[in-house]
Amino acid sequence: MVAVIDAGTIMKTRITELFGIEHPIIQGGMHYVGYADLAAAVSNAGGLGIITGLTQQTPENLACEISRCRDMTDKPFGVNLSLLPTVSSPNYPGYLKVIVDSGVRIVETAGRNPQSYLLPLKDAGIKIIHKCTSVRHSLKAEAIGCDAVSVDGFECAGHPGEDDVPNFILLPRAADELTIPFVASGGMADGSSLVAALALGADGINMGTRFMATVDAPVRDKVKQAIVAASELDTRLVMRPLRNTERVLNNSAVARILETETRLGADVTFENIALEVVGAYPMVMLEGNVDAGAWSCGMVAGLINDIPTCQELISRIMSQAESIIKDRLAGLAGA
Repeated sequence: MVAVIDAGTIMKTRITELFGIEHPIIQGGMHYVGYADLAAAVSNAGGLGIITGLTQQTPENLACEISRCRDMTDKPFGVNLSLLPTVSSPNYPGYLKVIVDSGVRIVETAGRNPQSYLLPLKDAGIKIIHKCTSVRHSLKAEAIGCDAVSVDGFECAGHPGEDDVPNFILLPRAADELTIPFVASGGMADGSSLVAALALGADGINMGTRFMATVDAPVRDKVKQAIVAASELDTRLVMRPLRNTERVLNNSAVARILETETRLGADVTFENIALEVVGAYPMVMLEGNVDAGAWSCGMVAGLINDIPTCQELISRIMSQAESIIKDRLAGLAGA
């Protein structure tokens, strides 16, 4: 299905049809950001809000957060479950059981291959979208039964993989190979982003950093202001020598990580930089200490100049997209 816009800026794509949402805009899972408050605000605005599962310290806490989200929205929302290397392994079976028992209908997985976790989700009729940083990983996600993928270009916040392929190349390559729907992640911020993603073959967009800088994001204002103040030149890549690359906002802690990685070279270990990485998110997001450690931020910060509500942001994106498609592009075609 190609994107179709009708009156009132309602856009139908394979992603809106799959998830039962009004607009093809997804709020990706973000550690210590993806609480019920943000997820409900995004869903109420017509997008797909996502609760970050592992931010909740126990499966029981996740059950409470899902219930809290249901009190704030009757629209579809999902839960993110990241399968990333961690110091201590989370209780994944417990989180999966809570997701199923709570009646969640959409799950975003990220990190390692989710195949071993899919069966209970699929048996419960849950739709799964997996975050991928390459075409080969996207094809694997399709092969094991994921319903959709989020294709993350090199621009994205967090873990962009190790291939360094930006979205202008990655998205059309994914469109050539995939048969399941996919959304573009990394560099997405406005109506131009959405139209460009659709033109390159995606069925919608996934936004993380842009949603952090909203009124509804339950993080300290200092975090939001740091994103607004940043340009596209203000992110750095850390943990490259460990092949666990993460794109983060530059700060004093990040400078120390990069100095350590440069000084130790091939001998660097995670323990050498753990002080600047482990436990940073609560101090940054909940306390507002933006220099406490490394925290994910996309190059898209250069496109973020304000702090709107989620409703204002999504409405603006859809209005911009409609204007670009109906006026600028139609005018060029007519000319």
